[in-house]
Amino acid sequence: MMRRTMSVAAATVIAFAAPLAAQQAAAPPAATQDDTATVDSAVAALYSVISGPAGPRDWARFKALFAADGRMVQLGKTGPLMLSPQGYVDLASVAFGKEGFFEQEIARRTERYGNLVHVFSTYESRRTADGAPFARGINSIQFARIDGKWRIMSIMWQSETPAFPLPDAYLPTTPATKEK
Repeated sequence: MMRRTMSVAAATVIAFAAPLAAQQAAAPPAATQDDTATVDSAVAALYSVISGPAGPRDWARFKALFAADGRMVQLGKTGPLMLSPQGYVDLASVAFGKEGFFEQEIARRTERYGNLVHVFSTYESRRTADGAPFARGINSIQFARIDGKWRIMSIMWQSETPAFPLPDAYLPTTPATKEK
């Protein structure tokens, strides 16, 4: 059984530092053109910035991936836990300061309509870059194209549990699974 984890896949308290109206009025931090040029580059940047050995992360880069009013929601045992990107940073910084965390995408399903993109990104979490996975689940990421850049509007995630195993449709496709 996989253990629950802190990732774009975890948090434990609600942390809204400012009212929604104030967050909507604030401009998002600058992101590199490479990070927001495509949905692929934004997803890669998201996983890259949260992954690494114990220690600090580039949280300015992380926050720059989000729209000004972006949100994060963990679906856990006690119900949804809503966070701002800063709330996630506050929680993750503590955990990532103590222990390595590497999350990587192992499969993806993407749908697009105009300036709206929805990505189901299946992930595995490890303590070292080449270690065994200790958790996996699905990040549901919603993007909007704003001023020519792909910004994250929301990320909702759920870790795999015995009650909710990952469906085959969200796992990597291999020759063996193609034949099913």
